[in-house]
Amino acid sequence: MTASTSDIEKAAGALSAGGLVALPTETVYGLGANAEDPTAVARIFQVKGRPPSHPLIVHIGGAEHLDDWVRDVPATARLLAEHFWPGPLTLVLRRGPRVPLEATGGLETVAVRVPDHPVALALLSAFGGGVTAPSANRFGMVSPTTADHVRAELGDAVDFVLDGGPCEVGVESTIVDATGDTPSILRPGGVTREDLEAVLGCPLAVPSTSRVRVPGQHPSHYAPRARVVLVEPEKVVAEAELAQELGHQVGVFLPSAFADAAVKAHAVVAVPDSVAAYARGLYEFLRELDRRGCDLIVVSLPVEEGLGLAIANRLRRAAGPRPTV
Repeated sequence: MTASTSDIEKAAGALSAGGLVALPTETVYGLGANAEDPTAVARIFQVKGRPPSHPLIVHIGGAEHLDDWVRDVPATARLLAEHFWPGPLTLVLRRGPRVPLEATGGLETVAVRVPDHPVALALLSAFGGGVTAPSANRFGMVSPTTADHVRAELGDAVDFVLDGGPCEVGVESTIVDATGDTPSILRPGGVTREDLEAVLGCPLAVPSTSRVRVPGQHPSHYAPRARVVLVEPEKVVAEAELAQELGHQVGVFLPSAFADAAVKAHAVVAVPDSVAAYARGLYEFLRELDRRGCDLIVVSLPVEEGLGLAIANRLRRAAGPRPTV
């Protein structure tokens, strides 16, 4: 926890005054506003360039506050909150009266979570309310995992940046639709499907489309400036070298199985053996290849189990068509 008590008090004051605060969580840095202030919430969309129909996540200080923000909470949602909060799990539930429609994209559902970061929890306690906080970056771009990422991308558009050090998880929270009888995963993230299924005692679907709009569902998201190309693992080296020969400045994510290969590319990132380390470093790897001037990134998807499912989801979105706003 690097932010001082004075910093946290200043950030809480900025939120109370309708300002925007960048705050650390265990997943990524968020761009926070008072969840009950429609004008402040609208500023988030303006600063990010985010379509107002895209709902935001409301961060609260503990599971004991859940009923202050939502209604009709099913037993499965309470079970998941008991096991995974604080932590990288977001529950989609029915909106309570404290949540303005500006925060939900006009929906009668709201996404809620309790972050597992001492600075975020200290801020929520000092502020005494809920904080809407999507990732603190321009819409569709790579999410920030350090305070410096936020400052470099958003600059003076943020009223206060709380520095809590690098994010431990590195990919966004898992979003679970808990509004119906059967929960489903709307966005894979920091809590794995396997862990959720172990608690619930039943399999969970991961639908490609959903009746409920949630963050991260745009065809292109989490994207660097460079174009991302997905290939099979055994084709990474050949595809990268071919693109380099054709005149691209190629960045390549090199799987550990090919760690000894001498790749003819502009820049190479060695993918960690640990899937947790891969998730923690994913967005920094993409940013690094942007900084090194790559215009094309060649990468393969990890095995889609555990955190590998979340990594694959982010890479697919990064490779998708660029957004128009």
